[in-house]
Amino acid sequence: MTKFGEIISVDKPVLIDFYFDWEDAENSIETLRDVAAALGDRAKVIKIDIKKNEVLASALRVKGNPTFMIYKKGEMVWRQTGNQDANTLIGLVQQYI
Repeated sequence: MTKFGEIISVDKPVLIDFYFDWEDAENSIETLRDVAAALGDRAKVIKIDIKKNEVLASALRVKGNPTFMIYKKGEMVWRQTGNQDANTLIGLVQQYI
């Protein structure tokens, strides 16, 4: 996997979903697909498994499932823990396009 710093340092917004592979993962994947489809190439949408990336999750103090973050040019500009619907996420990311 590409280094995290490289992923978040792009000019377009990057929406990241930190998740723990539980039963709700399928709903979350569907939501992120809707967000990615709506935003197209204007933003990146990434899903990161907390369990497989424990060091990164710990460094970012990810405690809840799911935790969403938006990065722009390497800086975190928004963060929220808990389920979010596709329309909310789309609206949030569009603020940073």
